[in-house]
Amino acid sequence: MAPVSATPSLVVDMDTRTVLHAEDAGHPWYPASTAKLMTALVTFQAVEQGDITLKTPVVISKQAARFGASNSVLEPGTTMTLEDALYALLVASANDVAVALAETVAGSEAAFVERMNGEAQRLGLTATRFANVNGLHHPSQQTTARDLALLSLDLYQRYPAYHAMFRTSEVVMGGKTAQSFNTLLTRFPGTVGLKTGFVCSSGRNIVAIAERDGRQMLAVVLGATTGREREERAAKLMTEAFAGELQAAGPPLETIANRPEIAPEDMRLRLCSNQTPPYEARQEARYPWGLPGQASYLTEPSAPVRHVITTWQTDIRPAPPRPAPKPALADRGPVSTPDAGNGQTAAPKAKPAPPASL
Repeated sequence: MAPVSATPSLVVDMDTRTVLHAEDAGHPWYPASTAKLMTALVTFQAVEQGDITLKTPVVISKQAARFGASNSVLEPGTTMTLEDALYALLVASANDVAVALAETVAGSEAAFVERMNGEAQRLGLTATRFANVNGLHHPSQQTTARDLALLSLDLYQRYPAYHAMFRTSEVVMGGKTAQSFNTLLTRFPGTVGLKTGFVCSSGRNIVAIAERDGRQMLAVVLGATTGREREERAAKLMTEAFAGELQAAGPPLETIANRPEIAPEDMRLRLCSNQTPPYEARQEARYPWGLPGQASYLTEPSAPVRHVITTWQTDIRPAPPRPAPKPALADRGPVSTPDAGNGQTAAPKAKPAPPASL
């Protein structure tokens, strides 16, 4: 068993871009569903450029439906507006909708991923590489806390028209309510976004933004063991930042050195195997906040901000004598086998993967 790990974390004052806390912020990590922040950014750009509109229909193709393993399970042909699809992506963390968005915007997931990597290069995300649009585990899909902070700053500050999507804490699709896995939205006053993520190999990740007294703080926590640990760690860091207990630490955000020579730590054995209970116990001792009898940086839940998604059915069967779909639209096997309702790869048989925590 490896020693108990603090795992990467970062806090940035968004107004000055001053780094107030940084721990292993340049160490490569698997992004999980925080990759959907780049999916959103590329989609926002397509709307801005007039390629599509928020009313453009997004249809769940047979290929997209293969990824229905997160907070939504939609049948092929299910259709919604692009605006509603963005809510499904960012609030319900819908893996199937992510693929459908990519197909709508760029014609195929592969073409969309090229745009994602182009944007990563433009933003100077020197340790970030995307392999898919929904964050399913792939060994080459990597990022760092530093890169996620730069991505989130650009996304949130450049596109204020979409802030309501990030504040939303639950969506209703087909009569079913899907709550955001980001409990800071209802339990840390002032939280306005952004995204969580989980696969066994990454642990539980979060990029969060909170506003208080005219100030904005951004926190990144990667590799947490449980949802409680993830949210408490982020809330503690932002509480200290707002209280002035964190001072400028090290170089500006852009000059934090990424460490591409370091391989990302694979958390699978720690979090999704028979090694999990002792590891989790040691992490609870390190991060006890919110456990019974311990202080918490979170409050009682407030009322959720809800958005209702309207769907309808589109006949996607090819009507004779139309030709068969082009190869780019034909069914492809997923990069990894969805499991445990969150798009993670299958866990070792010694212990089932934990419930979804995207």
